[in-house]
Amino acid sequence: MPTSHQQPQPRGWALLLCAWLLALISTIAVLFVGEVMGQEPCVLCWFQRAFMFPLVLVLGVACCVSDTGVWRYALPLAVMGWLIALYHNLLYFGLISESIQPCGAGPSCSGADMTILSGVPLPSLSLGVFSLLILLFVLIRRRFTQ
Repeated sequence: MPTSHQQPQPRGWALLLCAWLLALISTIAVLFVGEVMGQEPCVLCWFQRAFMFPLVLVLGVACCVSDTGVWRYALPLAVMGWLIALYHNLLYFGLISESIQPCGAGPSCSGADMTILSGVPLPSLSLGVFSLLILLFVLIRRRFTQ
């Protein structure tokens, strides 16, 4: 007799755990930079955080219940964060006009104190993390929606 309760799938759980840990470490890192180091985030950093912070909760719950369908509601958050991070990187590296730079009036991410690992800018790290999360969600989707 089939049951409505699904058995946890170890590979799916491992991918969920990786995604959650990535979001959690990113969130802890930006909170450390802001609250402990005292570096005030720019407007674009705040927008990226707005899409990263909920992922910690969403993915944490998904890990607890082995919900491999989490990609349906986590992927849009990651894609929106990725788009903002991409725009932020284009501004940071001067590939688009500074006249439309939203963080020009407030704190800036262009200082040397806003880099990590010998000069990697924080906007690039954000883009990388959102990219990895999107990749993990695509892998989860492909593996479990066949």
